[in-house]
Amino acid sequence: MEKVYKTMQRTGACSIAVGIVILVAGMAVGVCSIVCGAVLLRRKRDIVF
Repeated sequence: MEKVYKTMQRTGACSIAVGIVILVAGMAVGVCSIVCGAVLLRRKRDIVF
């Protein structure tokens, strides 16, 4: 029975760690997208199709 609790504890800790990593990665991608969009808006006169 103790093995099950230890396994559940490790799984829970791993899930929290993965969630934090995904949250940080999502925020980084969001910031990069906003910056790239601002650069495109600033240079929209130079873009010719």
